[in-house]
Amino acid sequence: MVKETKELEPVTRDYTIHLHKRLHHTNLKKRAPKSIRIIKDFAQRVMKTKDVRIDYHLNNFLWSRGIKHVPFRVRVRMERKRTEEETAGEELYTLVRYLPVDSFEGLRPEKVESE
Repeated sequence: MVKETKELEPVTRDYTIHLHKRLHHTNLKKRAPKSIRIIKDFAQRVMKTKDVRIDYHLNNFLWSRGIKHVPFRVRVRMERKRTEEETAGEELYTLVRYLPVDSFEGLRPEKVESE
């Protein structure tokens, strides 16, 4: 039996990414750039799109304490959207945005209803 592939729909989800455990044993001067790659890889895996775009607020938050001292955790909102450009290779892309939170305690991945 062959599994049928599901058609991907636009969807929005919130995730907490624990960067500290993923950056363990990483050279200090490579932590902030690697944290960007970690978030992109995570988004590709969970949202199943190759085209991942990082919002500049998230980028500024990751770089706010310098290249060495990346925040331990970050709460992000991932939105899978349809591509509006006709020349794009992919039909869907993922936009990753920063979600400011007071505490990470008790936060779980959530599906967000469209606004």
